Amino acid sequence: MKQLTKAEEEIMQILWDKDEAIIKDVVAAFKEKKPAYNTVATVLKVLKTKGFVDNKAVGNTYVYFPIVSKEYYSSHQVKHLLHNYFGGSFARLATFFAKDNNMDIADLEAMLKEAEDSNTNTTLK
Repeated sequence: MKQLTKAEEEIMQILWDKDEAIIKDVVAAFKEKKPAYNTVATVLKVLKTKGFVDNKAVGNTYVYFPIVSKEYYSSHQVKHLLHNYFGGSFARLATFFAKDNNMDIADLEAMLKEAEDSNTNTTLK
């Protein structure tokens, strides 16, 4: 799977939140500096080419929607991070975050419990 640029990811976050949107709605969803309409249109075309979004014609406009879920992309990104920066070791990743974020033992236990619960729920499905 291809990696998203920062601009692409910002637009994907909006589409994941909205489920579908026209370009005008994507522009309006930006909280601070709003990008130009043409910029958003160009990024959406790139996202379609990369296989992240699709669109449908509704009247004389296009409605864009994600075809890659946020969960799938997030999972791919974490696996990529784990493999490329931590030698595939979850323990190394956890140690890094624990040191970098000054986590205490309760935080680590909560993180491990959440990981275990997630694995249990995934196994049951």
